[in-house]
Amino acid sequence: MIASLNDKVAAAFARSELAWAADSVRADGGRSLALGDAEVRHLTRGETIELERLGNTADDWSRVRVADGFNCQRVRHCHFSGDVLLGRLAGTVRFAEGVEFPSGIARSTLVNCVVGHAAFVSDVRLLAHYIVGEGAIVWDCGSVVCSGPTTFGNGQVLPLGPETGERALGVYAEITVEIVEALMLAPSRRAHFEEYERLLEKHVGRVTCDRGIIERGAVVRGTPHLQDSYVGPFAVVDGATLVRDCTLLSSADEPTQVLSGACVSSSLLQWGSRVAELAIVRESVLVEHAAAERHAKVSASILGPNTAVAEGEVTSALLGPFVGFHHQALAIAVIWPEGRGNISHGVSAGCNHTSRAPDQECWLGEGTFLGLGVQLKYPLDLRGAPYSVVAAGTALPPQKLDIPFSLIHAPTERPPGVSAALNEIVPAWVLTDNLYLLKRAEAKLRARNKARRVSFEFDVFRPEVVDRMRAACLHLKARSLPQEIYTERDLPGIGKNFLTESHRRRAVRTLQAFIRTYALRGLLQQAERARLAESALYVVTDDARWEHQRRLLVDELAVSDVGEALRELPDLLEQEAQAVERSKARDDERGRRIIADYADLHAPAERDPVVRACWDQTRRLQSEVKRLLLRWATQKPLSLAIASPAASVSVCSP
Repeated sequence: MIASLNDKVAAAFARSELAWAADSVRADGGRSLALGDAEVRHLTRGETIELERLGNTADDWSRVRVADGFNCQRVRHCHFSGDVLLGRLAGTVRFAEGVEFPSGIARSTLVNCVVGHAAFVSDVRLLAHYIVGEGAIVWDCGSVVCSGPTTFGNGQVLPLGPETGERALGVYAEITVEIVEALMLAPSRRAHFEEYERLLEKHVGRVTCDRGIIERGAVVRGTPHLQDSYVGPFAVVDGATLVRDCTLLSSADEPTQVLSGACVSSSLLQWGSRVAELAIVRESVLVEHAAAERHAKVSASILGPNTAVAEGEVTSALLGPFVGFHHQALAIAVIWPEGRGNISHGVSAGCNHTSRAPDQECWLGEGTFLGLGVQLKYPLDLRGAPYSVVAAGTALPPQKLDIPFSLIHAPTERPPGVSAALNEIVPAWVLTDNLYLLKRAEAKLRARNKARRVSFEFDVFRPEVVDRMRAACLHLKARSLPQEIYTERDLPGIGKNFLTESHRRRAVRTLQAFIRTYALRGLLQQAERARLAESALYVVTDDARWEHQRRLLVDELAVSDVGEALRELPDLLEQEAQAVERSKARDDERGRRIIADYADLHAPAERDPVVRACWDQTRRLQSEVKRLLLRWATQKPLSLAIASPAASVSVCSP
């Protein structure tokens, strides 16, 4: 990815719809963008008289031109100043289901504008230096003005992470989380940042324009102030308080929306994104289908695909895809490119705890779950602990954590000699006690994904996550005789926490079991494709995931007999499905003890859709193993006269 980073940036610039629109406007003042190839002409004397009879005035009627087919009757009570070009005002525009009005211009002041065919401009106090595309609606607005050359928010530098700007990055409308993450890391910045800045500077020059643009089919309605902005095709700005110095990329089937009192300034909104319900977005990027709503405040930040922020505050942060942030909470200088996690009510992730400069930062791992009232103190690095849970009310001191699927919580009892500054870590707790969380997350993210320009792998157990699990096994290997309590001095990687021996041993066993299940799942899939059982294990393919699984099986798990290995899989799958149901059943047991009619209102775990889907998949895979082994039993076995590859570092044992 790094090698082609600037190639990807250059390709995005080449196909930029904003850049093409700006090119068009600079070439002919917006004529072709709004009117296509229609012929234009000056008004006839008769048309001027008729326009004046309909209540229209102009500083100079000779500077008002129209497209062939222009209908004077569609222009009433307007004033024109400077060079104004009007399209054919024929047909109707659709305002809502079953509500259509004739296109036209009414009760508005237009200064140096182009209004496209079949557009509707009404009750706009000032429309100045703007191009209004075909079929667009600009209605009941205060000022819609371009004040001079504008970049539409492109090229501004965001202080992502440390607010003092050490990882600051110039942004553009089509930027992706992948590009941002790469350019925030020091090695990538050194290798590629100079070329990136050169490309960005050239692109910003290309998109700079002295006219604002409202593209075809867009709606700008009930908005007091829209300035220096590009409003893409079919975007909707309805009831917003302010839109200034912005780019709104949009399309007919992925309309971008700025609604209901929202204030958006110096920001870049991609396809399908949404700002609504008095949210404030300033100097930020909302990647496709991201949202800020319900009084959210987002400043100097980037929200990834399908991420929604409501009620909370985000500053100098990169929130990757699928982050749930739906309550009052604070996220300052949080760098979370993998996303897929949750920020609960009352979370306080802020970088000023040193009382010195705001130069600290926090990196979160994929799927991190921050419980109610969690406090994060900086610097903090949880990238090595994907899908970990920080329990409600926990204060997390500065640390680096490299154990995935962990629970971190303030202990109810503290062992003798353990510092009061340490929390307790339970490694692999999500796998042993809350596996339902992972299965639900996989299903939920698949169902909620709306992004079209970036693809996601929704399986939690992927090569990069499994590699974190393998590293955790090594971290958890006792370096001396077992002891009752461990700290980071004993086991590097467990962060500023303490770990009990029983939890350590259980975690290693659990991680090893899930690593083995992951590899055997791949073996089953590949064995079904292979002509012979043995070839499934020893033939190199171009399937990256299977190669990862195959090397695990051969190098680390010492698998040499495919049939024997696959016989293990049904039991492992059974245990996994049982763990999913068991983790959900705990809610039923607790709920029935506390709420009298709980059972009447909640389906039991065995009927839960996520649990049922897990069992259905388990039974299907178990049947596949059985069929495969039966088929092989009828074939003449082949001897495995193949030398084993050189062993790599193996999964550790407790």
